Amino acid sequence: MDFIIIVIDMLIRLITILVIVNVFLSYFLSPYHPIRENLDRIINPLLNPIRRLLPQTGMIDFSPFILLVLVQVVGQILIALLRSM
Repeated sequence: MDFIIIVIDMLIRLITILVIVNVFLSYFLSPYHPIRENLDRIINPLLNPIRRLLPQTGMIDFSPFILLVLVQVVGQILIALLRSM
């Protein structure tokens, strides 16, 4: 059971790092840069459902922040459930 908890924790950390890096690189790199394209391929499938639900707020995209909160909450719930078994 500890192995599954460690894997979930590592996935949470990986997604968090990728989202933060993607947000920062979006300010400095062109959307057509190979690094951005690859990160977008990984992160956008997670962000797109959130973007569809959120109203447009102009230039600010809150979907990465909401994704980070959701990943953290769901991950902690899963870990708590696995520890209680």
